[in-house]
Amino acid sequence: MPRVRSGSLSAAFYFAARGIIYVFRTQRNMRIHVCAAAGVLVLAGILGVSRVEVAVLLLCILAVLTLEMLNTVVEAVVDLATEQYHPLAKIAKDMAAGAVLVMAIGAAAIGLLILGPPLVQAIGW
Repeated sequence: MPRVRSGSLSAAFYFAARGIIYVFRTQRNMRIHVCAAAGVLVLAGILGVSRVEVAVLLLCILAVLTLEMLNTVVEAVVDLATEQYHPLAKIAKDMAAGAVLVMAIGAAAIGLLILGPPLVQAIGW
C-alpha cells in the first residue's frame, strides 16, 4: 500500500478508489451493471440521442451503481455484526438488494423510453 497521510485529500481519493475496485472485483452484479451501462452509452452514441438524454441515462446508471455499492456495504456490515441468522439481518440485506432491483428496473424503463424510439426508427420498424 502506498504511504498515504491519514485525513488528507489524497487519502480520501485513494480509499474511495479502493472501495470501487473492491466492489467491481467481488460483486458479479456490479460487473453486469457496468457492462450494461457501457452498452447503453455506446448505443446512445450510435443513435445520436441528445446531451440531455445522455445526462438522464448517466444519472440512472450512476444511481444503479451507487445502490449496488450501498447494497455491498449493508451486506458487509450485517455480516460483521452477526454470524448467526437473524430475521432483521435478512430484512436489511433483502431490502438493500430490493432497492438495487427497483432502481435497475426504473433505469431500464427510462433507457427504453429514451433509446426505444430512435432504435425502432434506425431498424426501420
